[in-house]
This record gives sequence, C-alpha cells and structure tokens, in this order.
Amino acid sequence: MKDIKKYYLIPAEPELVYAALTNPLTLQAWTGDEAEMSTEPGSEFSLFDGSIVGRNLEFEEGKKLVQQWYFGEQEEPSIVTIKLHPHKYGTSAELRHTNIPDHDYNDIAEGWDEAYFGALIEFYEGE
Repeated sequence: MKDIKKYYLIPAEPELVYAALTNPLTLQAWTGDEAEMSTEPGSEFSLFDGSIVGRNLEFEEGKKLVQQWYFGEQEEPSIVTIKLHPHKYGTSAELRHTNIPDHDYNDIAEGWDEAYFGALIEFYEGE
C-alpha cells in the first residue's frame, strides 16, 4: 500500500473550489461526466461515471473534505483528505491519499494530476 501527498494551485477562491468538489452539478460541469455527491457524512458518492466510488466521511465547508475510496477488499481503508487554503492566486489544495493498492498507484497518481486536479484547474483557468 502506498500514499500520495501533493499540492495544487487552483485559480479560484476556496469556497468555489469546495463547491466544485462537493456539488453534483458543478462536478459534472468540470468533469464532463455523471456525478453523485452529497455533503452528508456517511453518504455514498460516484464520480467520473462510476470510475471513482466511495463514502463521504467528513466535511468542513470551504475548507476540507474526507472520503473513503473503494478498491475492492482491503484491510485498511483508502482515505482521501483534501484541505483548501486561501492563496494569493486562489486556492492551495493539499491532497493526502492513503492506502492505495500498489497495482493502482501509478494510475491514481496520474489521475489526480490530470483528470481530477488538472481538469479542475483548466475549468477555472477557462473562466
């Protein structure tokens, strides 16, 4: 099992970035795919037409979200924590993703850079 810790600079205020990560309509706008999301702890979510599924664990509006991502049977849950910090150019997003199965690590790391935060950054740069 492996972990990722990365930072991304997003050209939008933390409140807008938070909405983009938690509002299903905004998620669909920047991903281009169906999304099911709720800010209710314990609720299930589905992103990128079901490519990413899991359970929402914790929310702090405009500042943080914590999710468990499902990778089949695992002894330790794979936890994603995204913290949003105000930055002079918008938002500094701190990502920590723990307990990633070894065989999924490269795809997940690339997905964070390109499909997830890469697409979100492009979405706000285009506005």
